[in-house]
Amino acid sequence: MNVAFFVSSLVSAYWNGAATYYRGIGRAMYERGHRLTFFEPDAYQRQQHRDIEDPDWAKVVVYPATEEAVYGAIREAGSADLIVKASGVGVFDELLEAELLELKKPSNLIVFWDVDAPATLERVLSNQLDPFAPLVRRYDAVLTYGGGCPVIDAYRSLGARECIPIYNALDPATHHPVKPDYYRFSADLAFLGNRLPDREARVEEFFLKPAERLPSMSFLLGGAGWDDKPRSANIKYLNHVYTHDHNAFNVTPRAVLNISRDSMARYGFSPATRVFEAAGAGACLITDFWEGIDMFLEPGREALVARSGDEVVESIESLSIDKARKIGQAAYKRVLSEHTYAHRAAQIDAVLDTTPVSMEVTL
Repeated sequence: MNVAFFVSSLVSAYWNGAATYYRGIGRAMYERGHRLTFFEPDAYQRQQHRDIEDPDWAKVVVYPATEEAVYGAIREAGSADLIVKASGVGVFDELLEAELLELKKPSNLIVFWDVDAPATLERVLSNQLDPFAPLVRRYDAVLTYGGGCPVIDAYRSLGARECIPIYNALDPATHHPVKPDYYRFSADLAFLGNRLPDREARVEEFFLKPAERLPSMSFLLGGAGWDDKPRSANIKYLNHVYTHDHNAFNVTPRAVLNISRDSMARYGFSPATRVFEAAGAGACLITDFWEGIDMFLEPGREALVARSGDEVVESIESLSIDKARKIGQAAYKRVLSEHTYAHRAAQIDAVLDTTPVSMEVTL
């Protein structure tokens, strides 16, 4: 199948946490015989902070962040068998969501792929005039980064024909165990995530406050935007961490922390990419609580779960190096057996095989 993806960026993870999700999904789809083209805007300095060169398994089309260039990219995608509009492209999203539907033919599928479904749904359901709301029913299917039954039910209430979660996963080719790098990434607890308004309060609760309470322990903070954030002296700040350093970042500290964004924590069933990346490196993961975590990792054996900053403190204080290693190894075995992008690509093919091609070209 010839597939056209409109995404924020495949080649840059700079202010773009979905990049590794696109890479894992894309590579696995290519290995199952699909031909892929990723269209991405030249915006937010992402092209100046590339993590990878154009991969050999996909064509990458970078277009200027102008309306004229967007329409040119839309025309170029018109011959694809499957056309995917991902959420959060960041430039002309409303235009793309509407205009890509005009490429509908009886012989193709047009899909909306929501990589931030809880946030999208909270926005749309709180505003009856949101321009995306009347478009949902026109897509052949909605795929989501996660969200489980709450997201499925919400999208169906908007008229979605199909809504299927395609969860994050592990790409063993890029995220895997490596030797620790104690010079750069030594810490008792590390957190990697960009500074975003709907996650900042939870970072304060689950990371900054525990660090303040444990002055004798070392903490490591990675991600863009935290430069001016007040933090205790035992927190080392790295700024943006490039993808090629993720494995060492995950495997070196005694434990790594996952902190969900507000909406994802409320909806649940939304494991962040870093959950699988950390497990794939054999790291000991401490995650904030969200409904559905046991679908992916067994609490207490394959990951530690904290409902508050106090529980983060308890977890790290009682975590020996040996226990951390055992948890990391158990998580590694679990994700390899059930949660790789090869598993997700097989699911996608099953979805595409059973999704009827709509004969409705326009409303």
